[in-house]
This record gives sequence, C-alpha cells and structure tokens, in this order.
Amino acid sequence: MLTRRNVLLAGGALALAPALSRARGLVADETYLAVVASALEAAKKAGASYADLRIHRRREESVSVRDDHLEAIDDAERFGVGVRVIVDGAWGFASSNLVQPKEAARLAQVACALAKANASVMTKRVELAPNPAHVDVWQTPLIKDPFKIPVSDKAELLLAVAERLRAVKGISFCHAWVSTRLEWKLFASSEGALIEQSQTRLGPGYVATAVHPTSGEFASRAWDGQALQAGWEHLETSHFLEDAPRVAEDTLEKLHAASVTPGKKDLILDASNLWLTVHESVGHPTELDRALGYEANMAGTSFATPDTLGTMYASPLVTLYADKTTPGGLATVGYDDDGVRTGRWNLVERGKFVGYQTTREQAAWLGEKASRGCSYAMDHASVPFQRMPNVSLAPGEKDLSTADLIKATDDGVYVVGTGSWSIDHQRYNFQFTGQTFFEVKQGKITRPLKDVGYQSNTPAFWKSCDLLGGPSTWRLGSAFDDGKGEPMQSNPVSHGCPSARFRGVSVINTGAKQGA
Repeated sequence: MLTRRNVLLAGGALALAPALSRARGLVADETYLAVVASALEAAKKAGASYADLRIHRRREESVSVRDDHLEAIDDAERFGVGVRVIVDGAWGFASSNLVQPKEAARLAQVACALAKANASVMTKRVELAPNPAHVDVWQTPLIKDPFKIPVSDKAELLLAVAERLRAVKGISFCHAWVSTRLEWKLFASSEGALIEQSQTRLGPGYVATAVHPTSGEFASRAWDGQALQAGWEHLETSHFLEDAPRVAEDTLEKLHAASVTPGKKDLILDASNLWLTVHESVGHPTELDRALGYEANMAGTSFATPDTLGTMYASPLVTLYADKTTPGGLATVGYDDDGVRTGRWNLVERGKFVGYQTTREQAAWLGEKASRGCSYAMDHASVPFQRMPNVSLAPGEKDLSTADLIKATDDGVYVVGTGSWSIDHQRYNFQFTGQTFFEVKQGKITRPLKDVGYQSNTPAFWKSCDLLGGPSTWRLGSAFDDGKGEPMQSNPVSHGCPSARFRGVSVINTGAKQGA
C-alpha cells in the first residue's frame, strides 16, 4: 500500500518523512499520492535532473444582478495535473485533466521528451537557485466558506444593494456582483517537497450610473470596497449594503459637478486610487522577465532595466515593497509554484530602486542565491512563470490623515477610486483617472469636480511625492484579474497604500472636446 512515507522515499527525501506526519491536514487522498510517486519515478527514469508536479483545482463562481433582476449565475471548475521537468538543462511541461497514476507517468515521459527537444536549441542552461524541500500545508484563514453560502442568499443581497441604489432619485442603472474563487494545489518535487495549499478569494462590487435628463451626459460611480483573500465574513463586515445610498449620491454629485480646469496641480490620491498606479508603474516594471525583455505581452517590457538598480526611482519618502504574506492579499500564499516559502522584500527603498521579483530560475540571472518566491500558474494546464506578488507603498512615519494632507495643500485635486488608465509599453508614460474628484483650495475641499485625469512618467511622478499618509490611511486595493503571458494567464493581486500627495502633476480634462 502506498503511504506518504513511500512518496517521500520515491522523491529521495527519507529525512522529511517525520515532518510529513506532523503536517496536519496534508493530502488525505491516497490516489493523489500515487500520482505524485508515479510522475516522479517516470521523470527520473526518463533522464530528468529535476521534476515537479501540481495537482490543481480551480473553481470560479459568480452571481450578478442588473437593475431589478438577476443577470447571471456562473460556476466553473478546472481540475488536473501538470508535470514539469528539466532534462539536459531545458524545461519540459505536459498536463492533463486525468489525475491518475498511469497518466501522470505518461505526462512525465512527454515532458522529458519535450525538454530534450528544447535542449537542442537552448543557448543557456536552466539553473535553479537552492531551496529547502518544504513539507507543509497552508490555507486562507476564513470563518465562513463563501462556496457554502447559498446562491439564493447571494442573489438576495445583490438585489437589496440594487434596490437601495435605485431608491435614490436620479439613478438610471446599476450593476452588482460577487465573485468567489478557490485554488487548491498539491505541489511535489523530486527534491522531496510536498505542499498542500488552499486559497479562497472573494470579489464583491457594484456600480451606479446616472444619466442627465436633457443633455444625455452620464456619470458612473463604483463601490470603493475591495476583493480580499477571505471568507464570507469579509462581505458581512465591509458595509457592502450600507454604502449603497452614499455611492448613489456620489454618482449624482459627480454628474452635476464642475468640469476641471487643466494645469499643473498638487494631487492628493486616496489609497483607493493610488493602488492601481502602484500596480502599473511599480508592480509590472519590477518583474525581472519584463526588465530583461523576455516578456512583453499585455503590459510591455520595462524601463527599469538592471543597469538602473541603485538609482533613484522615487523621492526619499517612498518605500515600495513586495509581500506574499500580507493578510488578506489576493497574491498571499505560503509557498509559490516552485515550492519556495514566500516573504517580503523592498523593491524601492527610500526612493532607491533596489530589487526585482524573481523565481528559482531567474535568481541566477541577477547573481542572487535565492528566489523571491514569485512563481505562479493559474491552473494545471499552465506553465508556472514569474507573476506579481502584492506590491505596496509603506505609510509615512507620522500618522497623518487624509484630512492633514488636504489641509497642507493650497491648490490641488483630491482623487478617490479607480477609473480608466493607460501606460506605454515600457511602463514609463501614463495617464490615470478615478471615481470622484474634489477641488482643494487653501487647505479645504471647495467643490466636487469631474473629467479629471492625471498624466506623468513613472520616475517623475514618484519623485514628486512629498507627503505620505500614516498607517491609519493605509488600505488594500485589488486586481482580481491581472493578465500576463502568451497564452495569457490571470493572477489575482493586491496593493496596499496610504493616502499620498504628489506635487505639480499635470491634470487634464478628459471630457474636453479635441480640436480638428
């Protein structure tokens, strides 16, 4: 009979057997352990110097309503096994949705054959940074499993939100939704790693739209809550329903607001807006594969090439860090898909560019001795590669409030929430909008504005930061779907920020008509 001890013996890790017996909750299905042993043994016989596999279940459920009716209910699941090997210094990969020992052995043989073919054209051999063979279990801390909440309850909540939005006179349309995702993985390697992990993510939201009765002009306002890696209790404590009247009133205020006068102004960016700017102008540029030109899909390459390490990326007030351990972060996990224990490290330290996001393979590209734990594959059929961790802006040392930042500003615009954006293919020049905007004069909010966008380039923008909100203003924002790669993979990720002020930024009027 196959046991966990047998699996470790097959992987050459006899010394880890006692640790496995202490890892409570680790894989109970003996079939999965047989799949692990079969794949690793077949890979070794076929000449692999390294092999790993992931048995991966991905479930996605979403419920949405539009105005006064249920719009859609979706529930989809992907399940299978992917085997990855190194033969003659080259990668090979194969996957299947049939999770059985014989199929796992076949996948290992196919992966090894592909690796041998790849080795014939390789110009540089794959080198993996050393990594302990972890045996562990990790899961999202949660109280209420959102998949166990009846769909009818979710629909009733969303219809109640829509009713409160539509109860405010002047709201023309509304849309509300809640998305729930589960990723369960069993990772094993020929080095002796055996790691079981389960991540549960919850993404609620809604948006209200008002249309002017005579001009036909419209304005929309989205709820400024966030997706989190958490259980249903997040939704119960997030003021999701209670915020609906305020969001509706904000929508009407935005519709009738004055259009902004463009020019150089100081920007006070709420955390609910700044997180997206962090994502695009820091998160993507510090992906090492982009910086070296190996990746250009979806978000281009990067101006932040290795020769710029040690130069000033931002003002000395600014420290931006990567962290796959942030509580509630969508990219938070115990171990990455290379089996590396995750952690926290600085990308920009007191303004200076100091680090990248890396995998076990990429560490050698920089001459580093350890991976940063940034390997991820969205499902069993996807190849693990470098994906963004939670990238966040550290708060200021003084616990300044957003009101303090406004009080210190003579001529500026306060921006809340995220809107449209664009950035060039080197993550350098960009433009962002938001949800709601307010004129600031002599330290006070004077009136709401609309049609506000801001333009800059990444170094100039971050170097213009001269005030940071304190820990009390710091909060997570989230991207439930961040695309990268070809074929494209989606990675959920969060970004924490305080409120912050940026001096002399170019503010544009996004509603202004362009001349001929």
